[in-house]
Amino acid sequence: MASLLAASKGHENTSAENGPWIITLDGPIYRSVMHHVRNRSLRKEVFGAYIARASEGELNNTPIFERVLKLRLEKAKLLGYKNYAEVSMEMKMATVDKAEELMEKFLSASWSAAVQDMKDLEAIAKDQDAAEANDLNHWDIFFWSERLRESKYDINEEELRPFFSFLRVVDGLFGLAKMLFDIDIEPADGKAPVWNSDVKFYCVKDSSSNPIAYFYFDPYSRPSEKRGGAWMDEVVGLSGNLACDGTSIRLPVAHIVCNLTPPMGDKPSLMTFREVEAVFHEFGHALQHLLTKQKEGLVSGVRGIEWDAVELPSQFMENWCYQRDTLAGIAKHYETGEILPQEVCSKLISARTFRAGSQNLRQLRYAFVDMELHTKYIPRGLNSIHDIDQRVGKRTQVIPLLPEDRFLCSFTHIVSDKYAAGYFSYMWAEVLSADAFSAFEEAGLHNRKAMKELGHKFRETVLALGGGKPAHEVFLEFRGREPTPEALLRYSGLLPAMVTA
Repeated sequence: MASLLAASKGHENTSAENGPWIITLDGPIYRSVMHHVRNRSLRKEVFGAYIARASEGELNNTPIFERVLKLRLEKAKLLGYKNYAEVSMEMKMATVDKAEELMEKFLSASWSAAVQDMKDLEAIAKDQDAAEANDLNHWDIFFWSERLRESKYDINEEELRPFFSFLRVVDGLFGLAKMLFDIDIEPADGKAPVWNSDVKFYCVKDSSSNPIAYFYFDPYSRPSEKRGGAWMDEVVGLSGNLACDGTSIRLPVAHIVCNLTPPMGDKPSLMTFREVEAVFHEFGHALQHLLTKQKEGLVSGVRGIEWDAVELPSQFMENWCYQRDTLAGIAKHYETGEILPQEVCSKLISARTFRAGSQNLRQLRYAFVDMELHTKYIPRGLNSIHDIDQRVGKRTQVIPLLPEDRFLCSFTHIVSDKYAAGYFSYMWAEVLSADAFSAFEEAGLHNRKAMKELGHKFRETVLALGGGKPAHEVFLEFRGREPTPEALLRYSGLLPAMVTA
């Protein structure tokens, strides 16, 4: 992508191997630099720029964020709450105490594993005679993590791209949706206008071939006009009141947007495994919008769902990426047709728990600082928002944060109404999604009849009910009991794995 960006700016004869490259702080380019560039000083420079985004001069977000927090606290007190976190929890499954209890439990479960993760990085850096082996810093972590991943699992994500061509991955994903939820997804190009020639339009049909929903898919990166990341959003929702053209109902329409590497010449878009997970994730969100049965707009699809439960279907779909049958269907070399070797499949599945302790601590830093800013921060008090981040960092980071770290200035969740005092929702929803997926494990992942029955139950509860019922009741209706975190801890490698027949 860095070479493509250089070419778009007029640089001739660019190539991924020989450059020239334009390095930006967009996610895909930043991650590629931090994972693969051997020049440590360049990694340090890019990392420093990344954590300083929107923190200087007229573009400094600090005073904006401080004012947002001040106004939120005033709002909370006007409404009779002690802090804004209590206001936020009115639209969550959790309470402040329950959220903090879960965060503390995962901090306890993750810390020792994260310390061992750091020792493992030091060991491989020493094995490769790296000058920084005894002094690893933040800009070294991603690089040496990738070297350790390659050494431990003999997996180079870039080298696996040829096995994950975008169109084959999508075909496999749609096939999985058909098996689980009894739907067909067909191209519907021409039925609706699109904003770019890369955008595709699809129709979702039920088992009787009746259209029940539509969605746009905009898969490729266009840095000049698209923000980074991946997301799903609604175009229109299912409605019994807004039907037109003589129909009795308005069908839901969604759009899925990603930032995958575009095709180049005869070479299709090739994905990393992480990007495969991202596509499955966003498709899970789309399913909840597309397969809803709620005709009242305020609770249709993803609307009205408690925010700490809204990630349940997306993270649930991610779990299927780690099932051998799913991998066998999506992972074939785009030129030779070779199926991804079984040994590599096993390594990808095993790599799921790679540095799980460290990954949890990263998320816990964000969750704890978000919660503290909305429960304990005193506007114009002794501690700035960055002081609070530093304090949280001492509890949640094996390597202390740099004093100049201003990551909060680009941490947009703070100013998001839905994620303010709600970053913990990712972890809360992971507990729900892992527990839900474990029901399929218990039934037997190779038992097709059981998969279809459970898939139907998941569709009729989690995907169909939207915000028409409290998320807690929906989960109980699907799972038959209260959610527990054990499945998530197992999938993270922090508890022993389940033995299945």
